[in-house]
Amino acid sequence: MRKLILLAVMATPVAQAESLEVAAHSMLRLPNKAASVHLEHLRVADSATLLLPASLTELKIDRLELGRDARIAIAPAERDLSIEALTARLGEGSEFSAPGAPGSYERPARPGRNLDLRLQALEADRLSIDARGGAGAPGYVGLDGANG
Repeated sequence: MRKLILLAVMATPVAQAESLEVAAHSMLRLPNKAASVHLEHLRVADSATLLLPASLTELKIDRLELGRDARIAIAPAERDLSIEALTARLGEGSEFSAPGAPGSYERPARPGRNLDLRLQALEADRLSIDARGGAGAPGYVGLDGANG
């Protein structure tokens, strides 16, 4: 019985950690293992980037700190992403970035990801969210053009 309960706990796609810190001028990508992540403290230092994978659908943060020019980049996906922070302190130039995927000759561009952002207590001069669609497919040379 204990083994069955342990297996059920290990197979559940939820991750919880005490804190996560992204060093200055670096990039960190969360693993694809969990659909839901809960962090007590998330700190993204100055000019650093945290990349959230397409498999992530829910991110809960008790205390969020974004340094100067820090980014939380969100990979494009069909499913919505919910980000909830109890307290958030955003440095100058920090942003949430959820752009779409660029197009190519074989496939069209994809739109940005739907984002549900809830910041309960916010300390920031400006909140910047970039959710533009991807760059369109390149056109063909000639009179007909096409798809560009």
